[in-house]
Order: sequence, then structure tokens, then C-alpha cells
Amino acid sequence: MTRRAPASTLDGPRPGAARGAGLAKLALVYGLRLFPSEELGEIGEATLTLKDGRTSRVTIHSIEGSKEEIEATLRQSVEAFFDMYPEI
Repeated sequence: MTRRAPASTLDGPRPGAARGAGLAKLALVYGLRLFPSEELGEIGEATLTLKDGRTSRVTIHSIEGSKEEIEATLRQSVEAFFDMYPEI
């Protein structure tokens, strides 16, 4: 089972948009931690502050299953994430 925090939007342009058609240097923000699935309660979202002072929200995801199931789902999620940004 995959749990997600409420959907959020990036508070600014999509990655690479400000740099035109050239390949942008990007930073992927992520965090990983394992917990027993029966101990999980509510999962919120994280907020980060950019150098210019703007804030952006990061949706937190949870994947439950065996080690193999978690690894496979995580790979699929990363691939799907980059599919959303064909311009990079």
C-alpha cells in the first residue's frame, strides 16, 4: 500500500524552466526511513526554503511491503517522477 500526504504544488516554475532549453543543473530533494508499517500514523508534507527566501512544499510518500516490493515500487515512482518532466 502506498500512502501520500495531500497533493501539493511547487511554488514556482517547473525545474529547468528558468534556464531555457538547455539542460539545468538540478537538485532532487528526498528522504528515506524505514518504520514498522503498523506504527505509521499521519504523514504530512515537508517545507523547504529556497535561497531567495521562497518556500516550497515536498509531498511525502510511504510505500509498504517487503524489501523487494518497496525497492520495485520506489524504482517505478522515480521513473514516473522524471516522466512528468520531459523537458529535462
